[in-house]
Amino acid sequence: MSHRDRYEQATADLDPPFGIVDLAAFDANAAALAARSAGKPIRVASKSVRCRSLLRRALATPGWHGVMAYTLAEALWLAKDGISDDILVAYPTADRAALRALAADEVLAGTVTLTVDSVEHLDLIDAVAGHKRPPVRVCLELDASWRLAGGRIHLGVRRSPVHSPAQAGALARAIAARPGFRLVGVMAYEAQIAGLGDAPPGQPLRAAAIRAIQRRSLPELLARRGAAVAAVREHATLEFVNGGGTGSLAATAADPAVTEVTAGSGLYGPTLFDAYRAWRPTPAAFFALSVVRRPGPGVATVLGGGWIASGQTSRIRQPTPWLPPGLKLTGTEGAGEVQTPLVGPGADGLRVGDRVWFRHAKAGELCEHLDALHLVSSSSVTEVVPTYRGDGRAFL
Repeated sequence: MSHRDRYEQATADLDPPFGIVDLAAFDANAAALAARSAGKPIRVASKSVRCRSLLRRALATPGWHGVMAYTLAEALWLAKDGISDDILVAYPTADRAALRALAADEVLAGTVTLTVDSVEHLDLIDAVAGHKRPPVRVCLELDASWRLAGGRIHLGVRRSPVHSPAQAGALARAIAARPGFRLVGVMAYEAQIAGLGDAPPGQPLRAAAIRAIQRRSLPELLARRGAAVAAVREHATLEFVNGGGTGSLAATAADPAVTEVTAGSGLYGPTLFDAYRAWRPTPAAFFALSVVRRPGPGVATVLGGGWIASGQTSRIRQPTPWLPPGLKLTGTEGAGEVQTPLVGPGADGLRVGDRVWFRHAKAGELCEHLDALHLVSSSSVTEVVPTYRGDGRAFL
C-alpha cells in the first residue's frame, strides 16, 4: 500500500485541515539521529516538535536525553508536567513572571538552565528575582559564527556577543564571582553549518558557496570552541557543552569539546532538510487540505495553505504539495491564506472534495496551525494528541 493510500485510509473520517505524524518514520528518524551522534546524548529541541506526547516519544528513544526549550515559560510548563528533569532554555529571557516563578521553586530552579551571554542578563535576573532565592543555573552561549576581515564579514546568525575564548573566559569569571548563579554549561550553535542545506535544488553556484563556507568554518570553530570551553572550565565545573542541530549532528558530535548535541527538526523531516547531502530524514509530518475548486484544466485549488515558515522570506519557506505527486504551487499566487491553486500533471486527477497532502518547510511551526496531531501507524490512527496550540499554549 502506498503512503498516500495508507494516510487516506487512516484518516477517511476526518475533514481537512488536519495533521498527521507517521510513527514509523518518526521512530526511524529518532533512531537514525542517535546512530549519528557518536554515543553523545541528543537534547530534543522542543521548538521543532511542539507536542508533549512526541517529546516524550523522542526522549524514550535510546540516546536521547534532556530538552532544549525556546522560552522560559515553556520550560517551566514542561518541567511541571514531568517531560524532563533537564531543560535548557536556548535563548536569553526577559520574562519577569517566569523568572519569579523559577526563583520561587527550588525544584524548578534545579531543573531549568537559562542561557546568558552578558552580565546584563545576570543583572536582570537579580533585579526581578532578588537575591534570596535558589541558585539559578546558567549556560554561557558562545557565538559560533564565522567572522572574517576583522569581524566585518559575519557568516552565521546574530546571537551571542561572546566570540573569542578570552571573552568566554571573562564572562565565566564574572558569573563565577556572582552570588546566586551556577555556571553549568556552554552552548554554541553553528547555524552556518547546521542551518544551511548544502545541496539546494537547481542552485549549483549557491551549493558550491555553502559547501566552501562550511568546509572552512568548521575547523575554525572546532579550534575556537575547544579553547573557549577550556577557558570557561578554569572558572566552573561544566555539566555539558552543547552544539549542533539536525543539519550538523555528526560533525558536531565529532568535536571532542562537545558533550551533547541537539536535534528536533529531523524527527519530522520538513522540506528544508531535502537540501542536505549528509543525511536526509524520512518525511514524517504532513497536513491535508481539501480541493474546493477546479478553475480550469491543469489547476486544482485547495482551501487554505498559507502556512509559511519563519526566516528570510523566500519560495523555499512555503509548504510543498507532496501527495499526490505532480503538483506544485503557482509562481503568481503561491500558498495563500484562504486558498492555494496547484498546477502540474497531477492536478487533472483531482476532484472537489479530494485531499492534497503537504509538507511544511520547517518543523514545529506546523503545530501552530493545528490543535492536534493524528498519529498514524500502518493505515490506522492509533492516537490523537494535542499540540501546544491544542493545549492552549502559545509561547511565541
